Amino acid sequence: METPEVKPAYVRSREVPSAPALTPLAAAVLHVGDPERILQVECGEGEGALFLAREFPSARVRGVDRSAEAVRRAVERIGLDPEGRVAFKQGGPRSLPFPVDQFDLLVALDARPGAAEAARVLRPGGFLALARATDPTALGGLGGRLFRRRLARLGFEEIWAQAAGDGSFSVSRLRGGGPAGRSL
Repeated sequence: METPEVKPAYVRSREVPSAPALTPLAAAVLHVGDPERILQVECGEGEGALFLAREFPSARVRGVDRSAEAVRRAVERIGLDPEGRVAFKQGGPRSLPFPVDQFDLLVALDARPGAAEAARVLRPGGFLALARATDPTALGGLGGRLFRRRLARLGFEEIWAQAAGDGSFSVSRLRGGGPAGRSL
C-alpha cells in the first residue's frame, strides 16, 4: 500500500497563493481600516505579505512562518528594502516571536493562528483577518465554531464574514481602541 506524499508547509503555502487565491484576502482588507503594523502568520514565501505591503503602502508588514526554508525564500523575494517595511522571521502561529500589542492587523491565509497569541500581539482595537483561498466558510465546521468561541472569550467581535472568489474570509476586531479608520 502506497502512502500519500506529505509536502512541507512552505511547499503547500507556495501552491496556494496565486492572484485568484488572494481574492478572499483582498476582500477582507477592505474591512480593517488603515493599519500601521501588519503581521501575516504562516506566510509561506511571502505572497500575501507582499500583497499587504502594496495595499497599505505606509504600513510595516511582517511575515512569520515555521519553515526556515519558506522564510529564506520570502526574504529573497523582497530584495532590497531600504525602508525595512517588509520583513520575515521564523516562528509558529501559537508562539509568535513579537512583543505584546505590536500589530494593528493580523492576517492568516489558509492558516489559523493561536487565539491567545492573536490577542496578545494585537493592539486594542486591532483586526484579525482569516481568509481561506478555496473554502467557502472561513470558520466553518465544529473547529471553526470552537475557534470563534475562543476568540469571543478573548475579546474579539466578528464584524464581517462572507464568501469571496473560491474562498471566504472573516474579520474580527479586538475590543478597545478608537474608531476603525476607513473600515466598513
